Amino acid sequence: MRLTREGSRWVVFTRYEERELPKQAGFRWDPEKRVWWTDKPERAAKLADFADDEAREHLLALQQQQEATLAASRATDADIDVPAPEGLDYLPYQRAGIAFAKERHGVLIADEMGLGKTIQAIGLINATPSIRHVVIICPASLKLNWRRELERWLVRPLSVGIADSRNWPETDVVIVNYDIVHIHHDPLRAREWDLLVADEAHYLKSGNRARRALYVLGGSGGKNARKISPIPAKRRVFLTGTPLLNRPIELWPLVHALDPDHWSSFWHYAKRYCNAHHNGYGWDFSGASHLEELQERLRTTVMIRRLKRDVLTELPAKRRQIIELPANGASDAIRQEREAWSRIEDQLADLQVEVELAKASDHEEDYRAAVERLRTATRAAFTEIARLRHQTALAKLPQVLDFLDNILEEDSKVVVFAHHHDVIRGIADHFGNAAVSLTGETPLPERQAAVDRFQSDPSCRVFVGNIQAAGVGLTLTAASHVVFAELDWVPGNITQAEDRCHRIGQRDSVLVQHLVLEGSLDATMAKRLVAKQEVLDAALDREAAQEPVLPMGEEMTTKQVRRNDLETEAAKLTPEEIAAIHQGLRILAEYDPDYARMRNGVGFNAYDGRLGHKLAALATLTPRQAALGRELIRRYRRQLPEELLRRAGVNA
Repeated sequence: MRLTREGSRWVVFTRYEERELPKQAGFRWDPEKRVWWTDKPERAAKLADFADDEAREHLLALQQQQEATLAASRATDADIDVPAPEGLDYLPYQRAGIAFAKERHGVLIADEMGLGKTIQAIGLINATPSIRHVVIICPASLKLNWRRELERWLVRPLSVGIADSRNWPETDVVIVNYDIVHIHHDPLRAREWDLLVADEAHYLKSGNRARRALYVLGGSGGKNARKISPIPAKRRVFLTGTPLLNRPIELWPLVHALDPDHWSSFWHYAKRYCNAHHNGYGWDFSGASHLEELQERLRTTVMIRRLKRDVLTELPAKRRQIIELPANGASDAIRQEREAWSRIEDQLADLQVEVELAKASDHEEDYRAAVERLRTATRAAFTEIARLRHQTALAKLPQVLDFLDNILEEDSKVVVFAHHHDVIRGIADHFGNAAVSLTGETPLPERQAAVDRFQSDPSCRVFVGNIQAAGVGLTLTAASHVVFAELDWVPGNITQAEDRCHRIGQRDSVLVQHLVLEGSLDATMAKRLVAKQEVLDAALDREAAQEPVLPMGEEMTTKQVRRNDLETEAAKLTPEEIAAIHQGLRILAEYDPDYARMRNGVGFNAYDGRLGHKLAALATLTPRQAALGRELIRRYRRQLPEELLRRAGVNA
């Protein structure tokens, strides 16, 4: 037997009794030339022992190339310079993923959930100037998140738009969800895209979701159905963390679309890796076979996959993400929230100004009375807003369930926190026997039983609990993924709940995701909560962790200044400094005649403006009022002359 190369083909010359060897290796019989042949080097490699010198040299080069690709598919760093926005940078393993993707026209980034597949796809755009037109296909729940990540990470001047069921944006980057790709058949095929990104690419798997695959990857929906062409693209990047190797048939549409040269024969794939067989009624493709070989072939052709344990030293112990969901069907609830909050915010801001001015009062009782009025109004506001947020949470529930379903495609277990019992019940009912729940109403013996089952039973995949009742004293380290379907006002309560998973016994980095509706109060609150948590994590300030966070855009500059500190500062002020402070406040007030209703980059912000205007309008300032006003002068010093700042005792 002899293996040789003839052009692009590998040819085996055999005696009759040797015919089974090339046949088993996947070679085809050429009856005219009476030789066995293949154009697949991986099949030729199985007969390397019979290769002539030229064929052996070629196979050796291919083997070295495959070994390098195999190593790259597990790489946790790469020597590549990828442009990133100021203040942001890619983790080493993300650079390796970008480098892997740059080298091929089709790539499957299959990192475990939470390792930043989205950032790697955007990094590829940043690193490849030839990519100018991009279409991103994702679940509806992730469209807003993609836009936000693009706005955060893109360094190139590419416009970004989101398609809906009625409109197609004429932008450089278009984000569209799987459910409506059939509606936009024509604009998706009006050009050859430089890059097509399919996020959560397991949505394209065969089976129940085959229709989605049809309108993205092309094909025929049935015997007499119209053939649909694939979305044309020079490059394709598919993202999924789902371990589809357990169901190889579901991988076929993805790998065939990414690299049709190496993955050309469905029947060879099905028989080799799906244990395809005829069961007497039809072909059964549900099996799995030669999985180690399949994984190696994937890694040497299209796939890069890293697990959390591979890159654990690069990950922070806890990662927090805010996922904005479309306001589908919840517009009325969000509008009512916003209208109520606008009224309440004005009232609370006026009362906060009274508190700030009372700090500078000579009478302690004035300050205490102002603080009590603010506390009373805040309690009433919490009650009213809590009722409206409850309605929003119920309106959001269907999208929360879809999001959790998708998580469980990738992760084995997830911990979910909510506030209201009917939201918790809705989540628990959706998952049935695969879930346990715990609220304040759960009897004590049943609480530990729920925790024990979640920790030890692989079939129990969801723990859903009340933030207060389940947020302390429990160990839920069987999961490293935490989802908040609702928020708490107090950052310390959120951190306590997170730490049910982030505690002794947890071997993975914990991913925390807050699900909020676009435009809702929770969307504003979540950003402030997470930002405050990051500060508190570093400061370990338990007292500050218990202060409630309101969905205000900003806080007054003077809020953290204590009455006693004002008294100390006031005693040091000279009449010249007091006069300069008053002059500076009046200048800032003149810059801000509309109380920051219009954003113009000068004057006070909306919250400081209420206090600043009141102080500026006084005939004279007391030393305490001047000490309060100097905090505002410090905040807005760049708008004031250096000479005035010097007279006011403020460093320029």
